[in-house]
Amino acid sequence: MAHMVGDSMNDNVTLTIPRVEALILFELLIDFYREAEIPVRDNAERLALVRLGGALERVLVEPFREDYKQIMAEARQRLNEEWGTFDFSGL
Repeated sequence: MAHMVGDSMNDNVTLTIPRVEALILFELLIDFYREAEIPVRDNAERLALVRLGGALERVLVEPFREDYKQIMAEARQRLNEEWGTFDFSGL
């Protein structure tokens, strides 16, 4: 069974996005903190999300691995476990 490569899941990923997209994404995420769902209100948000996906695609190798489904299952499990211990007081 393939697993995530060593400590690679603890590695940081750096994304560079234009400030205008960062502002749109920031507001979208602030709304998400308040509600469990985030409706995409307009094409500005849609475009910012599409470009964020593209930026992630350029830096991640996992989506192209044969064991991607297993990697995702482990990543989801890990973050679901962290959710219960996340401190939202600083948001």
